[in-house]
Amino acid sequence: MTSETIDYTDGTLACEAFVSHDASISGKRPVVLVFHAWAGQDDFARSKAEFLAQLGYLGVAVDMYGKGRRGHSTEENAALMGPFMQDRGMLLRRAVAAMDMAKRHPLADDQRIGAIGFCFGGLCALDLARARLDGVKGVVSFHGLLSPPNPGTQDTRPMSTRVLVCHGWNDPFAKPADMLAFADEMTRAGCDWNAMVFGSRGHAFTNPLATDPSSGMQFCMLADRRAFACMKDFLHECFVLHPSAAMGACPVPA
Repeated sequence: MTSETIDYTDGTLACEAFVSHDASISGKRPVVLVFHAWAGQDDFARSKAEFLAQLGYLGVAVDMYGKGRRGHSTEENAALMGPFMQDRGMLLRRAVAAMDMAKRHPLADDQRIGAIGFCFGGLCALDLARARLDGVKGVVSFHGLLSPPNPGTQDTRPMSTRVLVCHGWNDPFAKPADMLAFADEMTRAGCDWNAMVFGSRGHAFTNPLATDPSSGMQFCMLADRRAFACMKDFLHECFVLHPSAAMGACPVPA
């Protein structure tokens, strides 16, 4: 894999993306953004960009906090993430700035954009889908936060972006009621949405460093394998198969 860092900005804020691609493949390819968890862009997010490059995509680990801004404790992580939870408009603007940067890459097919995200990053990916942006074909949330930007309101525009949520039923940060509310939100939006729910799993089940079951945070090798296998199939449907074939010629109910 060939990797590089790319500087970009959101307004006056300097950010740095990690971009990976397979140099043995010629021509443009779909872009998959990787949204990091609450500590900021890290080795985990960058490794997923490299993994996506191995699958034939342009993998882009984005930077939601700004170049060099990373958390090293629960308190620091919460301080970095908190403003985005309070201002979801800022969250979307920062995500779109990363997407626009990626679309300008010479290897990017700017009409085939996807995103995956973990924890806080799962929410970022979902908000990108909720924005109903041209070219965003599908997003995947891994143990992500699920709350909508404006609770109690409903965007009446149809949502053409497909959504996959890989979720632990015992996640303390997105409880069963939140999952049911999310399902209702996606259904009312006319979204082709899918959920892979892991019973008895909690938060951060894809992260090998999650080793605190008492707080609901624990890696699960089986859930991790199943979730990424589902992601691979989902992205293939979004980018390769004809829409009617991907849905089995079954329209989304009105």
